Amino acid sequence: MCSDALPLGPRPVFQADPAAKILVVGQAPGTAVHNTGIPFNDPSGDRLRSWMGVDRATFYNPKQCAIVPMGFCYPGRGKGGDLPPRPECAAAWRAELLSHLSAIELTLCVGRYAIDWHLSPPKKASLTDIVRDWDQYWPTLVPLPHPSPRNTKWLRERPWVEADIVPVLQSHIRALLSSPPQT
Repeated sequence: MCSDALPLGPRPVFQADPAAKILVVGQAPGTAVHNTGIPFNDPSGDRLRSWMGVDRATFYNPKQCAIVPMGFCYPGRGKGGDLPPRPECAAAWRAELLSHLSAIELTLCVGRYAIDWHLSPPKKASLTDIVRDWDQYWPTLVPLPHPSPRNTKWLRERPWVEADIVPVLQSHIRALLSSPPQT
């Protein structure tokens, strides 16, 4: 569908299992993820797993965590970093794929593209405003900034993300992963 627009060609990267309790929604794979075929297999993933309080084995267990980005393939590079996810990807596949993930109890909206799709915040709301108001969506959705090293300065200027949100998120994730599946 969009192969002509993808500089490295199509290589959809995601993981999903109907038993997953946690849905991680990112933007689109970067080059490292495109090359390995493993979602969040980069420094962003290291920070995200730290925020979640999970190890790689838990994160990459599809029965625990579904990882479904807004765009399945690497979209290319722009002036400020990777390009946004290809819009036709989510429009074509997202609803159908998510309809099979009926056990999801927590969705982590990682970055503005995921936040806009899943939370539909007011157009004028800044990322800071949306993340600061995270408890409006709790406990089923959590808006998070992208964990990219490019956002280290943003996070440093907003220490409340890691001081206030992360501990609550980690506790909730521990509880979800230790509870029996819902029937």
